Amino acid sequence: MYYSEELVEEIRSQCDIVDLISGYVSLKKKGSNYFGLCPFHNEKSGSFSVSRERQMFHCFGCGVSGNAYTFLMKYENFTFPESVQFLAQRAGISLPEESADGRMEEKEKRRKELLAVNKDAATYFYYALRDPSGSQGLAYFQGRQLSEETMHRFGLGYADKSGKKVIAYLRSKGHSDEAIRDAGLAEFHEKYGLSGKFWNRVMFPIQDIGNRVIGFGGRVMGEGEPKYLNSPETEIFNKRRNLYGMNYARTSRKDHVILCEGYMDVIAMHQAGFNQAVASLGTAFTDQQAMLIGRYVRNVILSYDSDEAGTKAALRAIGILRQAGLSGKVLNLKPYKDPDEFIKNLGKEEFEKRLKEAENGFYFEIAQLAAGYDQTDPDQKTQFHNALARKLCSFSQEIERENYLQAIAEKYFINPQILREAVISYAAAGMEKVEVKPRVLPAAQRQKEVREKKLTRSCQLLLGWLCDRPRLYRQLADHLKPSDFKEEPFVKAAELIFEKLDKEEELNPAALISCFEEEEDQRLVAEIFHARDDVLQWDGQEQTEDKQIGKIDQKVFREVLLSVKNAAYEEMAKTAPLAEVMACKKDIEKLSSLKIEM
Repeated sequence: MYYSEELVEEIRSQCDIVDLISGYVSLKKKGSNYFGLCPFHNEKSGSFSVSRERQMFHCFGCGVSGNAYTFLMKYENFTFPESVQFLAQRAGISLPEESADGRMEEKEKRRKELLAVNKDAATYFYYALRDPSGSQGLAYFQGRQLSEETMHRFGLGYADKSGKKVIAYLRSKGHSDEAIRDAGLAEFHEKYGLSGKFWNRVMFPIQDIGNRVIGFGGRVMGEGEPKYLNSPETEIFNKRRNLYGMNYARTSRKDHVILCEGYMDVIAMHQAGFNQAVASLGTAFTDQQAMLIGRYVRNVILSYDSDEAGTKAALRAIGILRQAGLSGKVLNLKPYKDPDEFIKNLGKEEFEKRLKEAENGFYFEIAQLAAGYDQTDPDQKTQFHNALARKLCSFSQEIERENYLQAIAEKYFINPQILREAVISYAAAGMEKVEVKPRVLPAAQRQKEVREKKLTRSCQLLLGWLCDRPRLYRQLADHLKPSDFKEEPFVKAAELIFEKLDKEEELNPAALISCFEEEEDQRLVAEIFHARDDVLQWDGQEQTEDKQIGKIDQKVFREVLLSVKNAAYEEMAKTAPLAEVMACKKDIEKLSSLKIEM
C-alpha cells in the first residue's frame, strides 16, 4: 500500500511520540527530554531519550534512533505501511483504500477477511468456555492450575461437542461459508455440508507478533485422536513461520527466549513469570522460526521434554539455531518431564536456577554422542574421537572451532593436537565443508570496511552540523552537493535537507525520517541528528543543545567535510566525465583553505 508523503507526515504530526512511547516504556522528564530504560537492549541506567521537540527517540547505549514510525517498526515489527495504518487509526485519520496494484488490494482484502473470521471465532470459543456447556473445558484448565487472569491473557476457549455452534455464530456475524472454510475452521462434506473442524476441545488461539489471531490449536477432552489438532495452513497461517507466545516474548526485555514443545508449557511459564517462553506449532522447530527469534534475541534456552523424543528434538534444534547464528542451551528438567510439571513441583526459584545452569548446546550434543560409545574400549574410544572431529568440522569459523576443540579436549582428556589433526584430516578429505585455515579478512578488505564505516559517520556528522547551523551551509553551498554523499540514504537526505536550507525553512527531523520506508534507512537518517551527541561521553546527564553544538571544533569539522568530499572525488574519478572530476577537485582545494566561521 502506497501513501503520499503529505499524508504520512500529517499522520505523524498528529501523534506525540512521548505519548506513544510512554505506552511501552516508563519515561521520566529530565530537562527538555524524557528518559527511560531502552526497550531494545538490556540496561540498568536509563539512556533511552525521547524528545518531544524533535519528535524523535535515541538510545545513547545501543545507538538506535528514529521517529514514531521507526519505533513501531522496530518494537512491533510492523512494516512501514502497517506503522502508518496504526498511527492513522490512533489519530482517527481515514486512509485511502485505493491501491496501485489491484491484485495486491484483493489479497489484502482477503487477509483481512480471514483475520476477521478468526477474531470472531476466538471470541466465540472464549465465551463458550465460560458457558455452562463449557464446564468440562474450564475444569481442565483449572485442573492445570491456570488463573482466570492467565486464561484471559491467552484467550483460552472451548469448542462444543458438535462443532456446529461456532459456524452458526460466524454466519450470524456476516461471514460466508467459503471464508469460514478457508480460515481453517470448518470442512465441507457433500452429505453434511459445512461442519466444524474443532469440537470437544479446549482451544488455544494462535496469535502472530502483531497480536492478530491467525489460527487455533485444540486439545481433545477425554480420549480421542489426535490429542492436539491445529488449524491447517491458510493464507494467514504458516506453522513454520510463527511461534506460540512470541507476541508476548518479544517484549519480555530478556536476552533470551525459552523454546518449549507445547502450548501448556508456554502458558504455565508465563503464569510463573517467565514471559520469554515460546513453542512451535505442532511441527518440529524450523529455520524460519529460528530467523523469527533472531529478530529479537541471540540466545535460546531449549526446554524440551526430558524423554528420548525431547532429546532428539533438542539436538535437531541446536543445529538449526547454530545455522541461524544463534546460541542454543539446553535446560535440565530432571526429575520431571516438562517445565509445567517442574514448576508445579519445585517452584519458580528452582526453575530460575536451572535456567542459569542451562548446558551449552554443543556440550549437550557431545554428551549425547559420548553416551553411544564405550570409553573403556580402545576401538570405540577411537571411533568417538573421530566422531568428535567430524562434529568440530561443523564450525565454519576457525576461532570458534578452536575454542571448542580445546574445551572438548580438556573435558574428555584428549590430546588437543591429535584432535586438531583429525579435524584437518577430515576437512582436507572433503568429508566436511570447512575452512581449515583461519578465516582472517584480507588487510585490504578490513581497511575498506573501516573506511566505509568512517564515511557513514562523516556523512551523518556533516549533515547534522549543517542542520544545526544553517550559516555553515550558506558558506559551503557553492562547494557541496547532495551527490557528494555518495550513497543512499544520505544522498536523498542531503537533497531534502539542502532544499529546506536553501529556502530557509524550518527543518523537521521526524518529518525527514518519514520520507524513508526501510527501517535501516530510517535508523541511518535519524542518527544524523544524534551522531554529534554520541561524540560526547554519555553520562546520563541532560545535555543542552548549546553545549552539544558548542563542541564543534573547526579542525574536526573540516576533517569531516573533506572526508565526504574526498570519498565523492574517488568515486567520481571512476566513471564521471573529466570536467566533473576536475570541478570536484577544485572544490576540495577551496574547502581545504576556506576560512569557516563556526
